[in-house]
Amino acid sequence: MTRPAKTKAIMPAEEAKDTTHEVISSYFIGPRAENLPQFRENITTILDELQLARKNYFEQDENDFTFIPPFIQTSPSFLASAARTKTAVQQTARLLGQHSIPFWSPRYQAHMCTDLSMPALLGYFMTMLYNPNNVAIEASPLSTVAEIEVGEQLCELFGFEEQDKAWGHVTCDGTVANIEALWVARNLKYYPLSVRKAMDDEDGPLRFISEEFKVRTCEGRSKLLKEMSLWEMMNMRVKTVLDIPGLLREQFGITPEWLEEAMAEYNVQTVGKEALNRHFGVGEGMDGQFFVPSTKHYSWPKAAALVGLGSDNAVSVGVDHDARVDLDKLEKLLEERFARQQPVYSVVAVIGSTEEGAVDPLEKILAMRQRFQARGMSFMVHADAAWGGYFATMLPREGQDDADRDGGDDGLVPDLSLRVETQQSLFALRYCDSITVDPHKAGYIPYPAGALTYRDGRIKNLVTWTSPYLSRGAVTSIGIYGVEGRQLSALWAALSTPRDSFVCTPFNALPSESSSDPREVEREKQRIREEILNKSNTEIIAQDSITINQADKTITLLRALGSDLNINAFALNWRHPDGCLNTDVEEANYLMERVVSRLSVDHPDDNPSSIPLYLTSTEFEYKDYGDCATNFKRRLGLDTSTPHEKLMVLRNVVMSPLATMDGDHGRFINMLGETFRELVEKEVKVCQARNDDSPDYHSFWIRGRGTAKTVYLSYRPMFHLAKHRKQIILEAEFASEEGQRAYSLLEGNTGDDEIILKTSDKIDLDSLLSSRTSSTTLVGNLSTSSNGTILPRTPLTILSILKNRPLNTSSHDDTYPSGFCPFYLYGLPSHTSSPSETPHQLYIDHILTKSPNIFLSSPIELTLDNEQPIPFSTAVTKGAILALEGIHEAALQPFPADHPLPANFFFNPGREFKVSIWGDDRAPDASARGLLTEIKKTEPIARGKLVLKEDVGGMVVDVERINRDPWKETEEQKVSLWRERFGKVGKEIDKGVSTSGGKGEAATNGVVADGNEVRVCPNCGE
Repeated sequence: MTRPAKTKAIMPAEEAKDTTHEVISSYFIGPRAENLPQFRENITTILDELQLARKNYFEQDENDFTFIPPFIQTSPSFLASAARTKTAVQQTARLLGQHSIPFWSPRYQAHMCTDLSMPALLGYFMTMLYNPNNVAIEASPLSTVAEIEVGEQLCELFGFEEQDKAWGHVTCDGTVANIEALWVARNLKYYPLSVRKAMDDEDGPLRFISEEFKVRTCEGRSKLLKEMSLWEMMNMRVKTVLDIPGLLREQFGITPEWLEEAMAEYNVQTVGKEALNRHFGVGEGMDGQFFVPSTKHYSWPKAAALVGLGSDNAVSVGVDHDARVDLDKLEKLLEERFARQQPVYSVVAVIGSTEEGAVDPLEKILAMRQRFQARGMSFMVHADAAWGGYFATMLPREGQDDADRDGGDDGLVPDLSLRVETQQSLFALRYCDSITVDPHKAGYIPYPAGALTYRDGRIKNLVTWTSPYLSRGAVTSIGIYGVEGRQLSALWAALSTPRDSFVCTPFNALPSESSSDPREVEREKQRIREEILNKSNTEIIAQDSITINQADKTITLLRALGSDLNINAFALNWRHPDGCLNTDVEEANYLMERVVSRLSVDHPDDNPSSIPLYLTSTEFEYKDYGDCATNFKRRLGLDTSTPHEKLMVLRNVVMSPLATMDGDHGRFINMLGETFRELVEKEVKVCQARNDDSPDYHSFWIRGRGTAKTVYLSYRPMFHLAKHRKQIILEAEFASEEGQRAYSLLEGNTGDDEIILKTSDKIDLDSLLSSRTSSTTLVGNLSTSSNGTILPRTPLTILSILKNRPLNTSSHDDTYPSGFCPFYLYGLPSHTSSPSETPHQLYIDHILTKSPNIFLSSPIELTLDNEQPIPFSTAVTKGAILALEGIHEAALQPFPADHPLPANFFFNPGREFKVSIWGDDRAPDASARGLLTEIKKTEPIARGKLVLKEDVGGMVVDVERINRDPWKETEEQKVSLWRERFGKVGKEIDKGVSTSGGKGEAATNGVVADGNEVRVCPNCGE
């Protein structure tokens, strides 16, 4: 790769008034540690203040007590221990620097990690030194107040209108915040039932108000609580439920303290929802549910389990082509629950999905709730804004239309890069009941730090056991990275051209893709290259300021690129050497797996500092993404006939605000693009090689008794090479007496030795079989697995093709067989008219329905339950289908490729099985996809029992070669190497500590404990 010439960062005159970048630059240590002096100075200030605080506490102790006197500090033991600590710190810091991922660099765009803000790091370090516990204000007066302030600031950020009512607190992460939000939704739903039971019980503490206490139904009618139906009680609006304690105080003078004590034995947290369900007659299968988009974070099913709802009641809602929740599907699900009067706890809107950066249309979800409330059904609306919440900092507080604003003297307008729909959803956060946000994501705060806010703070009283975790402090939010995210999405959108050996397709379609003319797409890509990738932010804004038509403005195009936030999902596909696009989903996935492996620390020998760009990946599964995934495959040029195949998707997370601050008009981003292009081009060559169908050597296991004229050739398949990606069974006969004689001599000598025919020359096997005639001959070296070649260039005439089935992924079944293990049954020559005509040996070959897999083949002894008619013989001559009943293949998959099979493995000589047999009506070269499902719906043509035998050619078990990828290490090998490397790291630290010397002095032959340099041991080189 040709590196761009190194130039000084320049500041054009038109950029001079953009002070935003200047301010942001002061927040970070910097990719090259540019601001480390300021950081070190602040650390020193913190330590100075720590020293002052300790010395100022009871100053008289200075004279009265000496807790660590000088004679201790100069003792040999003290000095030795201090030296060991110093050496361990030096060693550990060095190893962390060597082995840690450089997330601080703009080149790192994989996970939701980036350089942390200096205020956050300093606050974390400062607070850590004082170790506060925010459970009680007396243990941490200042930091407790700080946490309260953080909660208030977050409420203000989201626009909660009544600040005195809203409430928020810090949690350890977004998962805990989501769990608490669902906990609250459950308790809110059951609180009216608890109050009602406290009124209904004969000695209930609230029985005295049962004839007078009225509340409003969901539709707004005032009604006695005791007369409300179960449906009405479980569908009160949030405000109505939270008003109940206040109404009891107003109408009956009941104090909150007494009410809390009285309700303790009726609360759902005490008695559990099952007890309340039984009391009020909630029918089986009518438990409450909550709805969450299929792009949900994994914490939601976990939350459902932890709060006692059961993960089955976390109902996934499908998404549209942009990975936003499908509103029609959501409304349909709500209508179904409304019709059968099944309560809904909440609907979750994802504000920034972690895989695609999609923002659900929150304002439309809230409008949908209003429509249902008018009909008597209510539920909470929770925004999971763990990722997207901080993007609310990009909105004008007053809600002013951004079209009327420029950057003024403070710099760029951050919300210019947000889609209008995204702005609307972020603005609608103020109307949610609860919101999760993660400061340790887009807040640039160290892990772990999550937060949960409530529009109505009274809701916290429903979870009285909550103790907020330690505060991590507030942070100044940075709005400018929205523009950076758009420019990176522009890079992926315009990266590939028709001349490239690959296509790079962004998940969010380009505006021009609505046209059926591919030339329009290419023209738009060229515009992106010219007007976005080679321009600075200020130049884009400056050019747009003199462009009259809004549709022609670059910012209009920029807004349409990428996701709703700053996560860019995209996928790759590759071209064959003739320029045609690959259509196999698994082969496109293979390319992306290799690219991600090159752009991440995938192996212990990888040097994190040598990886030029960090990306990560995810998977689009049909069960989660439905037609959204199918549509994306279609845009990539992939086959969509098997929609359940997973699609791998690459993603970059643009968190660094420094990616476009080079001042050299897109030089850094373009350099990343060229780096990525060169890497992909190299990996495309691997994909082309593994899918090359040029002539090659091919191997077959030979099946058949040495005295028989007819033999069978069972092909040795490999999933990872296209020219070997097939399952073949051929009927053949030796075309020479020499070959027949050599084979017959092997029968008594081989035992379980495999007899193999490997083609003597490279051949185009597909062409040979497709053009077969009665005289087509296969020439190969007759050999055994233990003795090598027995007879070279042995000719065999191909009599018939029993099976020639493709094993590419479009021919795979979606799942492994369940309840049985399928095999092809063969061994009766095509001229046989009856199974009793000649005592032929029968064979079975495992049917390969899916990858990875295991190849199994064996001679068998077959006993049928009843005398079978001629169709059985006909089926076997063509290759019948045999099922070993009771062998649950799905439960055994995948078989380990590099470990010995267990001693009790089912496929061993002498094992006996019950079997069912069907004919195979598909053509020999037809795909086997769905075949087993079809035949299992029909009656078998025969049943019986089978015994596995050892005969000439032996039993074949291949789990390694069939799954071997010549270009890839196995995951087990990687894990083993990682464990070895991790152990080595620990030994390096121990070695450094042990050689630091005793009696307070560093050893001269080890890593020194003083100074800034680390010396290398001359003995071991460590």
